[in-house]
Amino acid sequence: MANEKKDGILLETGTNEIEIMEFTINDNLFGINVAKVREIMLSDTVKPMPHVHPAVEGIFKPRDIVITVVDLPKYLTDHECPKGPKDLFIITNFNKMFIAFRVHSVVGISRISWQDIHKPDNTISGGVDGVTTGIAQCDGKLVSILDFEKIVAEIAPQTSIQLSEVDALGKRERSTSPIWVAEDSILLTKMIQTALVRAGYENVTMFPNGRELWDALCQLEGSDDLESQVALIITDLEMPEMDGHRLTKLIKTSPKFRSIPVVIFSSLITEEMRRKGKEVGADEQLSKPEIGHLIGILDELLKKSQKTQKGGTDQ
Repeated sequence: MANEKKDGILLETGTNEIEIMEFTINDNLFGINVAKVREIMLSDTVKPMPHVHPAVEGIFKPRDIVITVVDLPKYLTDHECPKGPKDLFIITNFNKMFIAFRVHSVVGISRISWQDIHKPDNTISGGVDGVTTGIAQCDGKLVSILDFEKIVAEIAPQTSIQLSEVDALGKRERSTSPIWVAEDSILLTKMIQTALVRAGYENVTMFPNGRELWDALCQLEGSDDLESQVALIITDLEMPEMDGHRLTKLIKTSPKFRSIPVVIFSSLITEEMRRKGKEVGADEQLSKPEIGHLIGILDELLKKSQKTQKGGTDQ
């Protein structure tokens, strides 16, 4: 069912829509982007593993691949919840990893606009420690959209952005080129900004979603010196109010802004998503958590952009 529903939305470009799979834990309603879901199956026997995070049940092998199982009820409630025969595994694929999350039931799929997903305030999200990235209204019900990247980063920090990749680049020149970044995860916002500054990019402005970045960009429409205010844009894909594909499409169809390089940096860079990113005009697309690769891409795009500007000036 997930795959059938998913194909339709992946063929569309820049619609600013998302399909949310709703599931329950202890009768509470949560959601996950259908693009992250590969399969839903009945829970199976899990082999425990030593020295793992308390929320990691262990591993199982449904077919030809070994998959880690995360006990999502235990992770969210911080205590052991009874495991029932009707529990389900939601098999996900993001950050180039397959992970199974135990849930109590799957309710269905709703297709909504990102505009209908609102960023929770700190009293709900828990700030840096929170795992709710958005609150959506689906068929009259409020659904908490979980930050699965944050959950996995906490359970297995080695799978997230590694600042050691930046350090491995060695001594670098400092750059004041203004870089704008749209990223809704509080954890990843901090990590990306730290990585860019450590790599020498000192002029970084962060936005919590595509809508706020776009609104800020529109304020510069009358500027005669756009390059001195925003030289390059990095965007996530999944964000409340406006997603990265819609943001990229708006930028690349604008005569004023289309020359600004746009890099999509997301956990959802599959072949389907790569085609969609190309359709909306992204200059580069790469998967989290490849922060070292991202720095290299920024270096190349900014150098190319500066050469183009000099060429235009010479003429």
